[in-house]
Amino acid sequence: MQGPARTRLLVIGGAEDKVGPARVLRRFVRLAGGPQARIVVLPTASMVEDEMVQTYRAAFERIGVADVTAVQPTSRADANSDALVRQVVAATGIFMTGGNQLKLAQLVVGTALGDAIVEAHQRGVVVAGTSAGASIMSAYMIALGEEGITPRQRASQLSAGLGLLPGVIVDQHFDQRARYGRLLSMVALSPHLIGMGIDENTAALVTDGRRVEVIGAGAVFVVDAARAVTNAADAPEGAPVLVSGATVHTLPTGARFDLKERALEKFTPRRVDPAVAALPGGARRR
Repeated sequence: MQGPARTRLLVIGGAEDKVGPARVLRRFVRLAGGPQARIVVLPTASMVEDEMVQTYRAAFERIGVADVTAVQPTSRADANSDALVRQVVAATGIFMTGGNQLKLAQLVVGTALGDAIVEAHQRGVVVAGTSAGASIMSAYMIALGEEGITPRQRASQLSAGLGLLPGVIVDQHFDQRARYGRLLSMVALSPHLIGMGIDENTAALVTDGRRVEVIGAGAVFVVDAARAVTNAADAPEGAPVLVSGATVHTLPTGARFDLKERALEKFTPRRVDPAVAALPGGARRR
Protein backbone atom coordinates (compact mmCIF):
# COMPACT_ATOMS: atom_id res chain seq x y z
CA MET A 1 0.00 0.00 0.00
CA GLN A 2 1.42 3.36 -1.05
CA GLY A 3 1.80 6.18 1.44
CA PRO A 4 0.89 9.82 0.83
CA ALA A 5 2.27 11.42 -2.34
CA ARG A 6 5.42 13.50 -2.02
CA THR A 7 4.56 17.17 -2.47
CA ARG A 8 6.81 19.72 -4.19
CA LEU A 9 6.54 23.49 -4.42
CA LEU A 10 8.98 25.63 -6.37
CA VAL A 11 8.74 29.11 -4.89
CA ILE A 12 10.58 31.59 -7.16
CA GLY A 13 11.58 35.14 -6.26
CA GLY A 14 10.82 36.53 -9.72
CA ALA A 15 12.88 37.52 -12.76
CA GLU A 16 14.15 33.96 -13.20
CA ASP A 17 16.40 33.35 -16.18
CA LYS A 18 14.40 32.23 -19.23
CA VAL A 19 16.92 32.53 -22.07
CA GLY A 20 20.27 31.45 -20.58
CA PRO A 21 21.01 28.36 -18.48
CA ALA A 22 17.49 28.68 -16.99
CA ARG A 23 18.44 26.53 -14.00
CA VAL A 24 15.30 27.23 -12.00
CA LEU A 25 12.94 26.54 -14.90
CA ARG A 26 14.90 23.42 -15.88
CA ARG A 27 14.50 22.09 -12.34
CA PHE A 28 10.75 22.68 -12.60
CA VAL A 29 10.60 20.80 -15.90
CA ARG A 30 12.52 17.83 -14.45
CA LEU A 31 10.14 17.68 -11.49
CA ALA A 32 7.16 17.86 -13.85
CA GLY A 33 8.31 14.87 -15.92
CA GLY A 34 10.95 16.17 -18.34
CA PRO A 35 10.11 16.19 -22.07
CA GLN A 36 6.88 14.29 -21.33
CA ALA A 37 5.66 16.96 -18.91
CA ARG A 38 2.21 18.47 -19.34
CA ILE A 39 2.58 22.04 -18.09
CA VAL A 40 -0.26 24.43 -17.36
CA VAL A 41 0.64 28.13 -17.18
CA LEU A 42 -1.62 30.38 -15.10
CA PRO A 43 -0.89 34.02 -16.13
CA THR A 44 -3.80 35.56 -14.22
CA ALA A 45 -1.64 37.87 -12.08
CA SER A 46 -0.26 39.64 -15.16
CA MET A 47 -1.71 42.65 -16.96
CA VAL A 48 -0.37 41.18 -20.24
CA GLU A 49 -1.52 37.59 -19.93
CA ASP A 50 -1.12 36.56 -23.56
CA GLU A 51 2.44 37.90 -23.71
CA MET A 52 3.25 36.09 -20.48
CA VAL A 53 1.93 32.81 -21.88
CA GLN A 54 4.01 33.26 -25.04
CA THR A 55 7.14 33.98 -22.98
CA TYR A 56 6.82 30.87 -20.82
CA ARG A 57 5.70 28.64 -23.67
CA ALA A 58 8.85 29.63 -25.56
CA ALA A 59 11.01 29.05 -22.47
CA PHE A 60 9.56 25.61 -21.75
CA GLU A 61 9.67 24.57 -25.41
CA ARG A 62 13.34 25.58 -25.54
CA ILE A 63 13.95 23.28 -22.56
CA GLY A 64 12.21 20.47 -24.42
CA VAL A 65 8.54 20.45 -23.34
CA ALA A 66 5.99 20.40 -26.15
CA ASP A 67 2.79 20.22 -24.10
CA VAL A 68 2.29 23.71 -22.63
CA THR A 69 -1.24 25.07 -22.22
CA ALA A 70 -2.69 28.17 -20.58
CA VAL A 71 -5.48 28.49 -18.05
CA GLN A 72 -6.87 32.03 -18.13
CA PRO A 73 -10.03 32.68 -16.09
CA THR A 74 -11.58 36.07 -16.76
CA SER A 75 -13.79 36.08 -13.65
CA ARG A 76 -14.51 34.04 -10.53
CA ALA A 77 -17.43 32.46 -12.37
CA ASP A 78 -15.04 31.43 -15.14
CA ALA A 79 -12.65 30.02 -12.50
CA ASN A 80 -15.44 27.65 -11.47
CA SER A 81 -15.77 26.15 -14.96
CA ASP A 82 -15.25 22.43 -15.46
CA ALA A 83 -13.15 23.02 -18.58
CA LEU A 84 -10.43 24.93 -16.70
CA VAL A 85 -10.45 22.45 -13.84
CA ARG A 86 -9.95 19.56 -16.29
CA GLN A 87 -6.82 21.24 -17.67
CA VAL A 88 -5.34 21.44 -14.17
CA VAL A 89 -6.30 17.84 -13.38
CA ALA A 90 -4.44 16.64 -16.51
CA ALA A 91 -1.24 18.62 -15.73
CA THR A 92 2.01 17.21 -14.34
CA GLY A 93 3.28 20.71 -13.59
CA ILE A 94 1.48 23.99 -12.77
CA PHE A 95 3.24 27.34 -13.21
CA MET A 96 1.80 30.61 -11.84
CA THR A 97 3.37 33.73 -13.33
CA GLY A 98 4.20 37.11 -11.83
CA GLY A 99 2.15 40.28 -11.79
CA ASN A 100 -0.34 41.43 -9.14
CA GLN A 101 -0.90 38.81 -6.44
CA LEU A 102 -4.09 40.54 -5.30
CA LYS A 103 -5.60 40.10 -8.78
CA LEU A 104 -4.53 36.47 -8.76
CA ALA A 105 -6.08 35.89 -5.34
CA GLN A 106 -9.33 37.62 -6.19
CA LEU A 107 -9.87 35.51 -9.30
CA VAL A 108 -8.61 32.12 -8.10
CA VAL A 109 -8.61 31.61 -4.31
CA GLY A 110 -11.78 29.84 -3.14
CA THR A 111 -12.87 28.77 -6.62
CA ALA A 112 -12.99 25.34 -8.23
CA LEU A 113 -9.80 26.22 -10.10
CA GLY A 114 -8.03 27.21 -6.88
CA ASP A 115 -9.22 24.01 -5.21
CA ALA A 116 -7.98 21.98 -8.20
CA ILE A 117 -4.50 23.51 -7.83
CA VAL A 118 -4.45 22.61 -4.13
CA GLU A 119 -5.64 19.06 -4.85
CA ALA A 120 -3.06 18.64 -7.62
CA HIS A 121 -0.33 19.69 -5.20
CA GLN A 122 -1.59 17.20 -2.60
CA ARG A 123 -1.43 14.30 -5.05
CA GLY A 124 2.17 15.11 -6.02
CA VAL A 125 1.94 17.48 -9.00
CA VAL A 126 4.73 20.05 -8.79
CA VAL A 127 3.40 23.61 -8.40
CA ALA A 128 5.67 26.55 -9.18
CA GLY A 129 5.06 30.25 -8.80
CA THR A 130 7.22 33.26 -9.53
CA SER A 131 6.86 36.71 -7.97
CA ALA A 132 3.09 37.09 -7.43
CA GLY A 133 2.76 33.37 -8.09
CA ALA A 134 5.17 32.77 -5.21
CA SER A 135 3.35 35.04 -2.76
CA ILE A 136 0.02 33.33 -3.29
CA MET A 137 1.41 30.02 -2.04
CA SER A 138 1.15 31.32 1.53
CA ALA A 139 -2.07 30.93 3.50
CA TYR A 140 -1.59 34.58 4.52
CA MET A 141 -0.19 36.55 1.59
CA ILE A 142 1.41 40.00 1.51
CA ALA A 143 -0.94 41.78 -0.89
CA LEU A 144 0.37 45.32 -0.51
CA GLY A 145 3.22 46.87 1.41
CA GLU A 146 5.88 49.53 1.64
CA GLU A 147 9.46 48.67 0.81
CA GLY A 148 12.51 49.45 2.92
CA ILE A 149 14.78 48.09 5.62
CA THR A 150 12.89 49.21 8.74
CA PRO A 151 9.77 47.29 9.84
CA ARG A 152 6.87 49.70 10.38
CA GLN A 153 3.44 49.27 11.90
CA ARG A 154 0.65 48.73 9.39
CA ALA A 155 2.98 49.22 6.44
CA SER A 156 1.72 46.03 4.81
CA GLN A 157 -1.60 44.34 4.12
CA LEU A 158 -2.37 40.63 4.20
CA SER A 159 -4.82 38.75 2.01
CA ALA A 160 -5.78 35.10 1.72
CA GLY A 161 -3.56 32.93 -0.45
CA LEU A 162 -3.90 29.34 -1.66
CA GLY A 163 -2.45 27.89 1.54
CA LEU A 164 -0.03 25.54 -0.25
CA LEU A 165 2.68 26.49 2.24
CA PRO A 166 0.99 26.85 5.65
CA GLY A 167 2.88 28.51 8.47
CA VAL A 168 5.00 30.61 6.09
CA ILE A 169 4.66 34.13 4.67
CA VAL A 170 6.44 34.43 1.31
CA ASP A 171 7.88 37.63 -0.12
CA GLN A 172 9.70 37.96 -3.44
CA HIS A 173 12.14 40.25 -5.32
CA PHE A 174 13.51 40.34 -1.79
CA ASP A 175 16.98 41.86 -1.91
CA GLN A 176 16.36 43.75 -5.15
CA ARG A 177 13.39 45.69 -3.70
CA ALA A 178 14.59 45.92 -0.08
CA ARG A 179 11.62 44.08 1.41
CA TYR A 180 13.25 43.18 4.74
CA GLY A 181 11.13 45.66 6.69
CA ARG A 182 7.75 44.51 5.50
CA LEU A 183 8.52 40.83 6.05
CA LEU A 184 9.86 41.53 9.56
CA SER A 185 6.76 43.57 10.38
CA MET A 186 4.52 40.67 9.32
CA VAL A 187 6.25 38.05 11.46
CA ALA A 188 6.38 40.49 14.39
CA LEU A 189 2.58 40.68 14.21
CA SER A 190 2.25 36.88 13.76
CA PRO A 191 5.29 35.29 15.43
CA HIS A 192 4.05 31.74 14.91
CA LEU A 193 4.64 32.24 11.17
CA ILE A 194 8.01 31.95 9.42
CA GLY A 195 8.95 34.72 7.00
CA MET A 196 10.58 33.62 3.75
CA GLY A 197 12.03 36.24 1.40
CA ILE A 198 13.36 35.02 -1.97
CA ASP A 199 15.74 36.90 -4.24
CA GLU A 200 15.29 37.19 -7.99
CA ASN A 201 16.49 34.29 -10.16
CA THR A 202 16.36 32.15 -7.03
CA ALA A 203 13.93 29.51 -5.81
CA ALA A 204 13.07 27.58 -2.67
CA LEU A 205 12.16 23.99 -3.53
CA VAL A 206 9.90 22.90 -0.66
CA THR A 207 9.36 19.14 -0.35
CA ASP A 208 6.55 17.73 1.79
CA GLY A 209 5.85 21.18 3.21
CA ARG A 210 9.01 20.94 5.26
CA ARG A 211 12.38 20.60 3.57
CA VAL A 212 13.72 23.59 1.65
CA GLU A 213 16.47 23.41 -0.95
CA VAL A 214 17.81 26.69 -2.35
CA ILE A 215 18.41 26.93 -6.11
CA GLY A 216 19.68 29.82 -8.21
CA ALA A 217 21.89 32.90 -8.19
CA GLY A 218 20.67 34.66 -5.02
CA ALA A 219 19.58 33.63 -1.55
CA VAL A 220 16.53 32.77 0.53
CA PHE A 221 16.09 34.84 3.70
CA VAL A 222 14.26 33.07 6.54
CA VAL A 223 13.20 34.93 9.68
CA ASP A 224 11.84 33.26 12.83
CA ALA A 225 10.38 35.63 15.43
CA ALA A 226 8.88 32.95 17.70
CA ARG A 227 11.12 34.03 20.60
CA ALA A 228 11.54 37.67 19.66
CA VAL A 229 10.52 40.64 21.79
CA THR A 230 8.33 43.10 19.89
CA ASN A 231 6.04 46.09 20.44
CA ALA A 232 3.98 45.23 17.35
CA ALA A 233 0.73 45.31 19.34
CA ASP A 234 1.32 48.85 20.62
CA ALA A 235 3.36 50.73 18.01
CA PRO A 236 1.51 53.67 16.39
CA GLU A 237 0.62 53.42 12.73
CA GLY A 238 3.66 54.10 10.55
CA ALA A 239 6.10 53.94 13.46
CA PRO A 240 9.16 51.67 13.46
CA VAL A 241 8.43 48.32 15.12
CA LEU A 242 10.73 46.84 17.75
CA VAL A 243 11.90 43.34 16.80
CA SER A 244 14.62 42.02 19.11
CA GLY A 245 15.92 38.47 19.23
CA ALA A 246 14.53 37.19 15.94
CA THR A 247 16.56 34.41 14.33
CA VAL A 248 17.63 35.12 10.78
CA HIS A 249 18.95 32.63 8.21
CA THR A 250 20.40 33.71 4.86
CA LEU A 251 20.53 30.62 2.66
CA PRO A 252 22.50 30.59 -0.63
CA THR A 253 22.26 27.92 -3.31
CA GLY A 254 23.13 24.51 -1.88
CA ALA A 255 21.58 25.22 1.53
CA ARG A 256 18.87 22.97 2.95
CA PHE A 257 16.54 24.10 5.71
CA ASP A 258 13.92 22.31 7.84
CA LEU A 259 10.80 24.46 8.26
CA LYS A 260 9.40 22.26 11.03
CA GLU A 261 12.56 22.33 13.12
CA ARG A 262 13.28 25.92 12.02
CA ALA A 263 16.92 24.96 11.53
CA LEU A 264 19.59 24.52 8.88
CA GLU A 265 19.87 20.92 7.72
CA LYS A 266 23.08 21.24 5.75
CA PHE A 267 24.99 23.46 3.38
CA THR A 268 26.86 22.07 0.39
CA PRO A 269 28.81 24.93 -1.23
CA ARG A 270 28.22 25.08 -4.96
CA ARG A 271 30.13 27.14 -7.43
CA VAL A 272 27.90 29.70 -9.12
CA ASP A 273 28.70 30.09 -12.80
CA PRO A 274 29.70 33.76 -13.45
CA ALA A 275 27.29 33.78 -16.38
CA VAL A 276 24.45 32.85 -14.03
CA ALA A 277 25.56 35.37 -11.40
CA ALA A 278 25.28 38.13 -14.00
CA LEU A 279 21.64 37.31 -14.72
CA PRO A 280 18.73 39.03 -12.92
CA GLY A 281 18.93 38.27 -9.23
CA GLY A 282 22.63 37.55 -9.42
CA ALA A 283 24.04 40.89 -10.51
CA ARG A 284 27.24 41.76 -8.72
CA ARG A 285 27.37 45.11 -6.99
CA ARG A 286 30.06 47.64 -7.93
